[in-house]
Amino acid sequence: MKLILLSFMVWVASCGLAFAEEHSLIVNLTGVKNSSGDVYVELYSDPKTFRKTALATNVIKAKAQEGTVTIKFTGVSPGVYAILAFHDEDGNGLLNKRFGMIPTEGYALSNDPDVFGPPAFKDSEFEVLSDKELTIPMHY
Repeated sequence: MKLILLSFMVWVASCGLAFAEEHSLIVNLTGVKNSSGDVYVELYSDPKTFRKTALATNVIKAKAQEGTVTIKFTGVSPGVYAILAFHDEDGNGLLNKRFGMIPTEGYALSNDPDVFGPPAFKDSEFEVLSDKELTIPMHY
């Protein structure tokens, strides 16, 4: 009987993990200048890794198109996140910068903060508690 009860408890616990709350996050990037290259949208959940593409929670690449590009993240757990997006017009997979810090290609940040120097996670953070949709303007 104890074995059956233990097995049942393990099964219930594993079902709880299988049904962990996950949401979708739709990001609309507006003002994309042209259809050259790709648009990258990087989702971050840790302030320490913000702006480090290789450490992003998730990265989605899509073909650029003039106007608005819509990206959908699925399986997003509840939490605090920030987005950095860029228009990779030359197709090198990077946000080109002058002097290593001034973007020379289009970029966007969640919350569209005014940026003087490297952007901070706290200025771009937003909370996901359910399905969410953001509209973020590109800056060139």
